[in-house]
Amino acid sequence: MGFHELRFDEDSIFLVTGGAGFIGSNLCEALIDMGYTVRCLDNLSTGKYENIEPLTAHENFTFIQGDIRDLDTCMAAADGVRYVLNQAAWGSVPRSIEMPLLYEEINIRGTVNMMEASRQNGVRKFVYASSSSVYGDSTELPKREGHEGRVLSPYALTKKTDEEYGRLYTELYGLDTYGLRYFNVFGRRQDPEGMYAAVIPKFLRQLLHGERPTINGDGRQSRDFTYIDNVIEANLRACLASSEAAGQAFNIGAGGRLFLIDIYEHLCRALGVEVEPIYGPPRKGDVRDSNADISKARELLGYDPEYDFERGIALAIDWYREYLT
Repeated sequence: MGFHELRFDEDSIFLVTGGAGFIGSNLCEALIDMGYTVRCLDNLSTGKYENIEPLTAHENFTFIQGDIRDLDTCMAAADGVRYVLNQAAWGSVPRSIEMPLLYEEINIRGTVNMMEASRQNGVRKFVYASSSSVYGDSTELPKREGHEGRVLSPYALTKKTDEEYGRLYTELYGLDTYGLRYFNVFGRRQDPEGMYAAVIPKFLRQLLHGERPTINGDGRQSRDFTYIDNVIEANLRACLASSEAAGQAFNIGAGGRLFLIDIYEHLCRALGVEVEPIYGPPRKGDVRDSNADISKARELLGYDPEYDFERGIALAIDWYREYLT
C-alpha cells in the first residue's frame, strides 16, 4: 500500500519546513494532492521557489518565507499545526567540513527551535530528517539502529545531535518525535547543479549534456539508493505511528546495496551513451559503504517501501530527460 491510501483527520494541518527543497516540495505536493492543508516554511537558501510555485495557487497551501533559526518565525508557523515534517537543513558532507559553524546554527539550533515551537503549540507529531551519515566509521552491514560508529563530518554530528534532542523532547516534554535516517534519496526535483549536487542527478546532467562525470574514489563504494516516494511514505507513516515508537530514529532506505560504478553504468545504458568516467580522489568525510536494515521501521512505523531502485531510477531518468533537455 502506497502513501496515497493513508488517511488523516480532514482538518489536519501539516507544516513542512524546508518545503521548497527536494524532499520538502515532494511532501508538500503529496499532501496537497491528498486533500490536506499545508504550510511550507523555507528561507530559500537552498530550496527553490520554482519547486512549490505550482502549489501557491491552491487554497490549502501557504508559503511562509522564513528561517528556522528565528524562534518567533517557528512559533508562528507551528500555530494550529497538527503534524510537523521538519526537512529544513543544510545537506552535503563536504560543505559541512568547510562551514561547521553554519551547520551547527542551521541543523542543530534550527531543529531545536522547531521542536520547541512544536512543543509550545501542542503539535501531535514531530517528524524530522536525520541521515545515514550518523553511522560514521561503522563497518557493520547492513546498518542497524543502535550500532553506530564515530561520525566523520560536522553534518553527521548535527544529525546525531538532532536525534538526541528528539529523544529528550519525547522523554522530558512529551512531544512525539520520529527521526528518519534517510539513505541516499533520489528522484524528481533533486538539484543537479553545483559542486555539492547529489551523485545521481549530477551524473544524469553531465551524461545528458555530453560531459564526462567524475567518480570520487574507485567506484566500489556502495549506497542504499532510495526513491523519493518511499521517503514520502515514511514521513506520513511516522505521523500515524504509535507514541510508543516516539523518541527514536529509524532507517529509511530501500534495503538494497548498490556500487557507485554499477549505478554509473546503469545510467549510461539507460541513456544509450558510452562515456568513460574520470576517477578522482575520495571525498573527505564520506562513509564507504551504506546499506539499511529497515526492519525497525517496518515493525514500528509500518514502513514498506513500494519502489525498488530499478523502478525509481526509471521514473527519475524520465523526469530529468524532460527537465534537462
